[in-house]
Amino acid sequence: MKLAIAAIERLRNTRLIGANLVYVPEVDSTQSLARHEAELGASEGTIVIAEAQTAGRGRFGRRWVSPAGVNLYFTVVLRPDADRLRRLSIITPLAVVRAVRIVTGLEAKIKWPNDVLIGDKKLAGILIETVMAGDTVDFALLGIGVNVNLDVATYPEIASIATSLRTELGHEISRELLLLALFKELEQLYLETSAKSALDEWRSLLVTLGHEVKATTGNRVEEGVAEDVDASGDLILRRTNGSRVIIAAGDVTLRQ
Repeated sequence: MKLAIAAIERLRNTRLIGANLVYVPEVDSTQSLARHEAELGASEGTIVIAEAQTAGRGRFGRRWVSPAGVNLYFTVVLRPDADRLRRLSIITPLAVVRAVRIVTGLEAKIKWPNDVLIGDKKLAGILIETVMAGDTVDFALLGIGVNVNLDVATYPEIASIATSLRTELGHEISRELLLLALFKELEQLYLETSAKSALDEWRSLLVTLGHEVKATTGNRVEEGVAEDVDASGDLILRRTNGSRVIIAAGDVTLRQ
């Protein structure tokens, strides 16, 4: 069943996020279409949303399974200042966790930096891309994919690592209600002037902390205990020799 876009526009109670909706039945990637819209001057808060993606992607170019009519795939166009830009990787997964809790009662967690999990399986992925104009931010693209009513068992390539709200609850969830909750939570977090409360809440949801991990950034690999995060959300890793290293971005897995 297609998203009820007219109902979403009528029920939306945000002033920025989702004030302009660009809806397409199918696209290669909402991230690519949102970039095009942003380059043409799309207003901040514009949402590009699709029923299906033929080339959906997550972090590090990984494929994101994107069948039609069952999940949420959308990209938010933002034009943040430097302070808000630094907070995007914190507030975005936090907004997803809050919205999931509100709509379903499920308690999701976050794997650093911004994968949303239920148990040890991935529920939602986030891709943040920034385009600069000299030393200032031209725009940022906030790509969000949430497995809502996906029957994960029908996709063997992800069945062991992914989940969906339907899988967890045993019944379908309104994509419209979840999307509206996401709009509201994301706007509240984005417009907040203080970052500390969001940072503390995000930190409390991190399943990575306290575990031995392998952090990969490009060709660089660090191993140790994920000890904490700093005020910017960077991961503080304590190596086996006792020294500490700050990981600003990368892929983190539990060390076997």
